[in-house]
Amino acid sequence: MSEYRPSSAARVVVGVSGSLESLTALGRAAEEARRRGAELWPVLAWEPPDGDPAARRSPAATAMVPEWERLARERLFGALCEVFGGVDTCLPGQALVARGAPGPVLVRIADREDDLLVVGAGRRGRLHRALSPSVGRYCLARAACPVLAVPPSPLQAALAAVHRRNIWRLRLDTGDIRREFETVPPGA
Repeated sequence: MSEYRPSSAARVVVGVSGSLESLTALGRAAEEARRRGAELWPVLAWEPPDGDPAARRSPAATAMVPEWERLARERLFGALCEVFGGVDTCLPGQALVARGAPGPVLVRIADREDDLLVVGAGRRGRLHRALSPSVGRYCLARAACPVLAVPPSPLQAALAAVHRRNIWRLRLDTGDIRREFETVPPGA
């Protein structure tokens, strides 16, 4: 699963991390692969907890590499099960676990002009953007193929808003829900 075998067929390469944004992107990538008659290549890129330079300096970290790779493989399988109900996507292609930073790994794998690279484009605040570079921006700037940045689902945005209100112990605005129920015809 972690070996890279080039294919001559058109491919849809999708970055998977297990986040809600990446699950949305995985579902969209499967739709695109079906529509195009292409292979689906879900890719989970992983790095040691303190990054590769720290892992190379520490002999103890070298011993942990197989365990970290196993955990990455489990996270990829979990994402596939979440979206497809199992690890079988019912599409040709292969799932990959690759060591490295997500942006460079995805750009390296989606290296042909007829590939389509799909990434999640989550909503990010200014602080998060400053501290953590965006995989989507990296891929858009450097990929040799078209890149599809999938926005989060509207349901996810609504859930995040409710979560923020709960954290700050603010009342939920139920007016929208009430208005929604008022517009539904009786017996529907």
